[in-house]
Amino acid sequence: MSGSEVLALGLLLVGGFLVGGVVSFARARRWVPMVIVAVLAVLAIAAAVLRLLPG
Repeated sequence: MSGSEVLALGLLLVGGFLVGGVVSFARARRWVPMVIVAVLAVLAIAAAVLRLLPG
């Protein structure tokens, strides 16, 4: 595995962890933290996808 693939895998893991936080905050009906964590999750997953694209 190259360094780029390891970084992408790490970003996907962080994104998955953050998605779990979104679900947790949504169940507790805490909207502001849910939105903040959702934005961070989207950024992490988008960065991982962009890292994996050839380019």
